[in-house]
Amino acid sequence: MFKNKIETEKRILTAMVKIYCRENHDAVVLCNDCSSVLEYALLRTEKCKFRENKPACKKCTTHCYNKENREKIKEIMRFSGKKMLFRHPVLSVKHLINGFNKQQKN
Repeated sequence: MFKNKIETEKRILTAMVKIYCRENHDAVVLCNDCSSVLEYALLRTEKCKFRENKPACKKCTTHCYNKENREKIKEIMRFSGKKMLFRHPVLSVKHLINGFNKQQKN
């Protein structure tokens, strides 16, 4: 369904971090903290051992984020997830479909 699932995941992460940073840190460009979290998340996504069969991170059996970054990205996703549908509807629908599909296969 997706041309490149890893790239789609990376676009979703980037959009979510930008929303979070803009609204919580009043930043036009990413602040240092958000930038480092995003860089870490993109690297972990790129290195995912499941590649194109990658499940949503919260459903994954292998947690590859360290504890600090896992908590931060959860906070970012909880905050930004509510806003994604209005700001990035296509990415939101892809993300929801992906989560639903993986849930159905289990």
